[in-house]
Amino acid sequence: MALVMNDENQRLQHRRGFIRRDLAGIAVILVIAAICYFAFPDNLALLTRMITIALLVLSLDLVTGYCGVATLGHAALFGSGAYAAGILSAHYGINDPLLMMLAGITGGALAGLLCGAIILRAHGLPQLVLSIALINLFHEFANKASSWTGGSDGLSGIAPDPVFGLFEFDLYGHTAFFFGMALLLIVFVLLRVLVRSPFGMLCRAIKQDPLRIRAMGASPKAVLIRMYVISGAVAGVGGALNAISTQVVGLDSLSFTQSAEALVMLVLGGTGSLFGALSGTLIFMLFEDYVSAANPFHWLTMVGALLIAVVLFAPKGLYGTSAAFVSRRREQRS
Repeated sequence: MALVMNDENQRLQHRRGFIRRDLAGIAVILVIAAICYFAFPDNLALLTRMITIALLVLSLDLVTGYCGVATLGHAALFGSGAYAAGILSAHYGINDPLLMMLAGITGGALAGLLCGAIILRAHGLPQLVLSIALINLFHEFANKASSWTGGSDGLSGIAPDPVFGLFEFDLYGHTAFFFGMALLLIVFVLLRVLVRSPFGMLCRAIKQDPLRIRAMGASPKAVLIRMYVISGAVAGVGGALNAISTQVVGLDSLSFTQSAEALVMLVLGGTGSLFGALSGTLIFMLFEDYVSAANPFHWLTMVGALLIAVVLFAPKGLYGTSAAFVSRRREQRS
C-alpha cells in the first residue's frame, strides 16, 4: 500500500513539474512576443512571418526530432496548406479566417498523408531523395496548375474577413500578429500534450529501436504515418496563416529552399524539443534580418559561420545544449 502511495505521489509530482515547465514556457513565449512587438512596431510583418515559419519548424520537429524521419521536403505540407486556404478565398469567395484555417489544416494533413506514405517506404538517405523529389513535384504541379494557383505569378485575390467580424487585417499587421500568436500558443500547448502522451512516447521509441517496437506487435509505419498527418496539419496552420496575413501565395512556399531553411532552424535550436524549434526559428530569422541589413553583400557568410559554430560547439542546438547544461548543474547540486 505504501509503495502504491509513493508511486502515485511521484506521478503527481512529475505532472506538476510538467505543468510548471509548460506554464513557464508559455510565459516566456508571451514575454518574447511582447518584447518583439514593442521593439519592432513598424515591422510586424516580419514577426508574423516568423510565427508562420515557427509552425513549419514545429511540424518538422514532430517527424524529424521525435520520429527520426529524414526529410528535406517539408515545405510541401506548408505550401499545400497555404494554397488550400488561398484557393478557398480567391476562387470560392469563402473569406472567413477560421474556415480558411480549417482548409489549410485539411490541405496540410492530406499532403502529410501522401508524403508520409511515400517517404516512409525508404530509410536513411533514400528518404532524403524521396523528400526532395516530392517537394519538386509539388512545386512543379503548383506551377503548371496556374488556373488555380496563379503559377509563377502567385495566387492573389485573397481577402480575409475580420476575425470574428471585429478585427480587420490592417496594413500595419496588428491583427495578423495577434491572430498568429494565438494560433501559435494553441498549437504549442496541444503539441506539448501530444509529445508526452503514450502516442508521443511510442514515436520516440520507434526512433530509438523500431525493431523492438515491431517485435512488441506495434506497426512503426502506421504510427509514423499518423504523426506525418499531424505534422501536416500543423504545417498547414502555418501555411494558412501565411496566406491570410500576406494575402498572396507564391511558389516559394513550396520551394526546396524553404524546406532546407526549416531544417537549419531546427538544428540550430535543437531537435526533439518544441522549445528548441521555436528558439531556433527566432534566432535564425532575427540574425538573418539583422546581418542582411547590416551587410547585404556578405550576410550569407555570417549566417554560415553561425551555423558552423553551433554544429561544432553546441551539437544539440542552442536550446538543447543550454538545457543539458542546466540539467547537469542541478544534478551536481543535488
